[in-house]
Amino acid sequence: MFTVDPVGGNPKGLHIPCFRAVMSQMSLKEVRVFSPATVANVACGFDVLGFAIEQPGDEIVVRRSAQPGFRITKITGDDGRLPLDPKLNTAGVAVLDLLRHLGKTDLGIEMEIHKKMPFGSGLGSSAASAVGGAFAVNHLLGEPLTRKQLLPFVVAGEAAADGAWHADNVGPCLLGGITLIRSNAELDVHAIPIPENLWAAVVHPDIVVLTKVAREIMPRHIQLETSTQQIGNLGGLICGLYQSDYALIGRSLHDLIAEPYRQRLIPEFYRAKRAAMAAGALGFSISGAGPSVFALCEGEKAAREVAKAVAEVFSSVPLKATPYVSRINPKGVHVLSAS
Repeated sequence: MFTVDPVGGNPKGLHIPCFRAVMSQMSLKEVRVFSPATVANVACGFDVLGFAIEQPGDEIVVRRSAQPGFRITKITGDDGRLPLDPKLNTAGVAVLDLLRHLGKTDLGIEMEIHKKMPFGSGLGSSAASAVGGAFAVNHLLGEPLTRKQLLPFVVAGEAAADGAWHADNVGPCLLGGITLIRSNAELDVHAIPIPENLWAAVVHPDIVVLTKVAREIMPRHIQLETSTQQIGNLGGLICGLYQSDYALIGRSLHDLIAEPYRQRLIPEFYRAKRAAMAAGALGFSISGAGPSVFALCEGEKAAREVAKAVAEVFSSVPLKATPYVSRINPKGVHVLSAS
């Protein structure tokens, strides 16, 4: 927050060009943002690791309204599944919490949500809406909060969908890149370096897996040996990312906790995994709660070959399979237009 000089109208300590930019933002009437899909868990990082990809994603539009209060006026691409009531919508919950925090609940704001990613896909669809909504409204109001300061509001929005307080989807969606959540309770989130030639191959088989269901089949107790190995894998993956050591990244991309249970929700999962590794993947696992799967690869060529091989496995079931080949998205949510 800043204080305003009552004589000159300039926030104390704020350079004039910066002040003009802030005042320009405060006069915005409409903002459109893109909020990208994310891969959570990243094999060995259950609930604490995630990364953003370039496509797919949601588009969120917010505009000022003469009618007091916040409203969601339109949702497209959801086949009528998502509620317009802001209290029941992940984007709505995030925005309402944000406006309460800012003391602007009477401000007239309308929102449109254009879903351009599959529902129940394991690609952070709920997170993308929550992040896009809060980010767009914050931008419309002149960015009173930083991206990191928006974290509690977007986590609360996603929690409205699956009942769990975790930032491994909203973190990378909001901040971009690869993020490590040291503590979900404290929202202690940190950026991890992205190796220059690291690519992701993500394939979405056309089935729905609800996060709530996928969490319910998880084990409640884990053997000490399993836990120790998983911690080693997570540490190895982070070291590999910092050092751009692709061999270490590959050795570390193993999930001993969620994958053995959740794989049963994805037809031909292990066949797809074998195909991915044979095509050159560094490692392969489930994206979030599934059913989407992902592989990390060294280079675009390998990523495209892996995506093709995995999609062919699902197509043989037969299931429609949509591949996405992407660099790690360093931007996360961003403004497409503002006026």
